[in-house]
Amino acid sequence: MENITFELSTAHQFGSAYFDYLALRKKFFVDNLGWTIPHNDSVEMDQYDNPLARYSLVLKDGKVIAGARAMSTMAHWGDHTYMLRDAQMGKLGTIPKMLDAEIADPKVWECTRLVIADEVKSMRERTTCLALILDGLVQMAEREGAETLISLSNLWLLRVLRKLGYDAALMCDPYVNADDGHKYAVMSIQTMPTLQELPRATHRPQTAAVHAPAV
Repeated sequence: MENITFELSTAHQFGSAYFDYLALRKKFFVDNLGWTIPHNDSVEMDQYDNPLARYSLVLKDGKVIAGARAMSTMAHWGDHTYMLRDAQMGKLGTIPKMLDAEIADPKVWECTRLVIADEVKSMRERTTCLALILDGLVQMAEREGAETLISLSNLWLLRVLRKLGYDAALMCDPYVNADDGHKYAVMSIQTMPTLQELPRATHRPQTAAVHAPAV
């Protein structure tokens, strides 16, 4: 397995990887979970897939098998900021207001659309995928001055993050997603893992040039 990271302006350096990630999102979030989110027959893509987004993907034998998206909580693109802040402002009907206050801090990034392909069966391989994704996100975030990731995710992620050595904590009570019936909550993830003796990803990311977002 290997990790690649990029933004929209550098996605072409990795062939069809970006499109393949969008297709994987469609298969998981729309076909499997039944989420009512923007998509067509091939891909799932929304307003946060814009030039301010950063991507960390995992490839195995050249095929995208996992990935995630992230952006600064200072992001503004048209009428949108980032997902959780837009939810706080009532712009997203499918996500309730989760936090007591809006977050707009250059040291905080939001991670969204974390997905691992169903074909990745073993817990060891799935954990390796997550470690690789996070390695990529953390390196990009730290390079742009961030210290914390926040993510509205399934509760299972918190347990796995802690096993990987990350200082992760819930920021709110969970809610039940009306589309899939699963519980989700906002969690914070410090970019530096706390248990240095735990094994991290064995392949360091191949990283395309990343530029500071326009705020």
